Amino acid sequence: MSYSIGFIGGGKMAEAIISGLVSSELVPRGKIQVSDIDDSRLNYLRDKYGVGVVKGNEKVVAGSDVVVLAVKPQVLQEVVLPLREVFTAGQLVISIAAGITINKLSSWLPDGQPIVRVMPNTPCLIGEGISAIACGKAVSEDQAERAREILASVGEVIVIEEKYLNAVTGLSGSGPAYIYLIIEALADAGVMVGLDRATALKLAVQTVIGSARMVQETGQHPAQLREAVTSPGGTTIAALHTLEHGRLRGVLMDAVLVATSRAVELSGE
Repeated sequence: MSYSIGFIGGGKMAEAIISGLVSSELVPRGKIQVSDIDDSRLNYLRDKYGVGVVKGNEKVVAGSDVVVLAVKPQVLQEVVLPLREVFTAGQLVISIAAGITINKLSSWLPDGQPIVRVMPNTPCLIGEGISAIACGKAVSEDQAERAREILASVGEVIVIEEKYLNAVTGLSGSGPAYIYLIIEALADAGVMVGLDRATALKLAVQTVIGSARMVQETGQHPAQLREAVTSPGGTTIAALHTLEHGRLRGVLMDAVLVATSRAVELSGE
């Protein structure tokens, strides 16, 4: 069954979802509309994806079965409150605003509004993301499935309890930055041992991609795959000894912990 979807905010994550919807043909272009304060951004989205653009959030809400809130968390309240009387019962609201809980968002919307909160990550921009979604009490099974299929257009989706979303933020939400840093460090090391920059970066990038795919496709535990490339007395075990001595494992775990704690602080809950 076809439905209309509107985006309040036309930033990078909104664009990623729009791109996924258009390329998957999940929602016809004519049933997608976007509002944003930046006219140049609206023109860009219209020209690139063929979607409808409007000035005025009220028009988006009034003309959509599903409304995606894709504005910065710090301005979400001032954006949503004036629209309180425009939303209709049963209209699905999907929020990708980090840190804003379903309970808090519910206080700005009509009573009983179905709300789905999403924590995506930036690889959604190339269709390789992973999004965690948590559903409010008013969300029906059909609406939960609709939210899932919308986010599935830009990557993998998991459905979890909202209390775990801060942990998701610390792991997969911030996680791409950890991996970029690792890739950068590996490439720098390649340059240190004599490789040119382009070659070192290509080797580092494909090593990360290939290793992740091995975990994904074999179903083996990472420790098993690590053992498979660790020969007695060889180069890999010598390198692993250095990584363990430098507490790489502990540092990465600490990074997830501190990012999760920061997400809790930002939520104000």
